[in-house]
Amino acid sequence: MRARHLAFLCLAGALPAHAEAPLSAIDWLSQSVTTPVVMPAPKPAEPAVSTSPLPGHVAVTPLDGPSADGAGLLTPRQTGLPRNLWGLGRADEIAAKITAAPANSLPALHGLMMTLLLAEADPPADAGTGNALLLARVDKLLSMGALDQAQALLDVAGSDSVEPFRRSFDIALLQGTEDRACKIIDASPHLAPTFPARVFCLARSGDWNAAALTLRTGVALGHIPADEDALLSRFLDPELYEGEPPLPPPERPNPLNWRMFEAIGEPLSTNTLPLAFAHAELRETAGWKAQLEAAERLSRAGVLEPNQLLGLYTERQAAASGGVWDRVAAIHALDAGLDAGDPAPALGAAWRQMVGAELEVPFARIYAEPLLNSELRGEDAALAYRIGLLAGDYADAAKTHAPDDPTEVFLAGIARGKLTGVPTTDSLARAIAAAFMRPVPSPEAQGLLAENRVGEALMLGVDRISRGVQGDLRGVTEGLSILLSLRLDDQAKRVALQLMLLERRG
Repeated sequence: MRARHLAFLCLAGALPAHAEAPLSAIDWLSQSVTTPVVMPAPKPAEPAVSTSPLPGHVAVTPLDGPSADGAGLLTPRQTGLPRNLWGLGRADEIAAKITAAPANSLPALHGLMMTLLLAEADPPADAGTGNALLLARVDKLLSMGALDQAQALLDVAGSDSVEPFRRSFDIALLQGTEDRACKIIDASPHLAPTFPARVFCLARSGDWNAAALTLRTGVALGHIPADEDALLSRFLDPELYEGEPPLPPPERPNPLNWRMFEAIGEPLSTNTLPLAFAHAELRETAGWKAQLEAAERLSRAGVLEPNQLLGLYTERQAAASGGVWDRVAAIHALDAGLDAGDPAPALGAAWRQMVGAELEVPFARIYAEPLLNSELRGEDAALAYRIGLLAGDYADAAKTHAPDDPTEVFLAGIARGKLTGVPTTDSLARAIAAAFMRPVPSPEAQGLLAENRVGEALMLGVDRISRGVQGDLRGVTEGLSILLSLRLDDQAKRVALQLMLLERRG
């Protein structure tokens, strides 16, 4: 065992302190693994000159092998998108657009982007072997907090090279499955761990002596800076530093040092960290309030199942008042009302709590059906109708309620996809109606569609609607027109209903 560790140290001593990150990488990823240094092969002797007129042996390599850039979790039938999703687009340009795509405040737009990132499709014609498009998709999922989806995409891509695994390692750290990731490092020599990752994994396996030796060697070779040395030293022997002041938190923690700060009893709050870190608070080791707040952040981003949020809300009674505790109390009161057959007294308060936390859509997906099946009247029935339109079966919700004002009539028209002759109530409604009655994509979108660059056209549509959320109503018409031209009618209806029903202005 000692010889094995020394062999690792000799190899690691020749490695750079950190691997060079690809342009698409999000900046909080851990530098956990790198490509081992391979000594160049000796220069071959000059080949002999043939005097024969016969052709020599020619090595043939297939050029049409599968590319990880085309991997996906959703088939074209599931997404409604063509297999030739990228058409004549260039892989680097597509990856850059994915990386630059801003976050969407409207849940339906967020869902559209998620669908695009997870779509199974033919890779762009110029896709090479670097997996740039795959990594850009995974990085965008990570930035959206979609850890499960990102890991599933990495699994289906089947790439075991350095950059994909680096992302898997960080996902494991945030989800509490780091022991399995460390075993992969140990069994995969082509994944050369950097010194901090090696120290961490040796300690997790219980080999503290080897971990300490690796740390001291890394420091001596200049591969571990002073701040990481201080953290790793406390991680290996926290009792030695009892009574010492806490370490200063890093300005931009990555999952590896975040995990070690937690291990030494100095946990860093995830509230101000990238959304992906919120998953770490869902583990059983976190307190209930931390779990609730993390679940709300992830639900707001559309990457947590609504029933998981409901399970946390109903786990126990509110411990105090204000903030998340008021939402817990409101959910308990609504559940009690539904059980008693009279949700009306608690409905308004529960809805106001969800609106304040921008959790209307998860709430709707949980409660729309029982509310629509309750005998509500007046304003409560109208509210249940709107909640139903935000849930999955908006068409069924439209059938359960007779519209009694112009806004409700317009909402019913969106749900049915028939707005001809339906009066509009404001400028937003007019922008939506223009797209549904006569969808005309912009010249830029038409140029993309002419080259079968459907994925890029879809991103353009999402971007235009996002601008519409900020007040550019022409963008609403242009974006919805693109969705309708792509025959994504269901998605267009969901977007339109959320534009009308949710207050999202940034």
